[in-house]
Amino acid sequence: MSMHKYIVLFCAAILAVVSIGVSPALAQGGGVRGKVRDTRGKAIPNADVTARLDGEDIKAVRTNSKGEFRIDGLRPGTYNVAIDADGFAMGVKFGVRVSDKVVNLGDRLILAVDEGNLVLIRGSVFTKQGRSVRGAKVELFEVRSDGSEKRVATGYTNMSGDFGFRRPKGAAKLKLVAKYEKAAGEKTLDVDGPQVYRTAITLDASEDDR
Repeated sequence: MSMHKYIVLFCAAILAVVSIGVSPALAQGGGVRGKVRDTRGKAIPNADVTARLDGEDIKAVRTNSKGEFRIDGLRPGTYNVAIDADGFAMGVKFGVRVSDKVVNLGDRLILAVDEGNLVLIRGSVFTKQGRSVRGAKVELFEVRSDGSEKRVATGYTNMSGDFGFRRPKGAAKLKLVAKYEKAAGEKTLDVDGPQVYRTAITLDASEDDR
């Protein structure tokens, strides 16, 4: 065999090896992408997104600061896409069919807040006569160790005079301030863990004074 033929055959052998090595990757060229949000439409960063096939975790990634993710290199099949994030109930998108392209799941991957991990504050605002006050402004303040206060949330009472706030778990001293026209009232709460805390605030003016 001449040197020229040997070189040609050697190059052909290298090409064959390269082709064999690339073909499995081409066969696994599918994937999924999308955006994870909460029920208010806000992006959820650092959520774990896992592609599962036949009960097996195949590949996992984390969402970026915009709640976006992309999982590449999935072989064809019907996947379940599981999404898990701190403070939220786990969500699963079932029956995602993957072929040789990236499937766009869009921005409708919504996670609900896991209320078992939150401090829930439920309360009502009343007049001195015991009537509920609707439309009262209620502010939530965090009382720091040095006595200073930081406003962390604001809301209004509903038609029944009720209001509610949600906070991350953790011990804290909180103050609630309710205002309606010229009347005001406040209440202090000590919270020490995830649960529902109920309270009532009475305005410092009667209905005749307002």
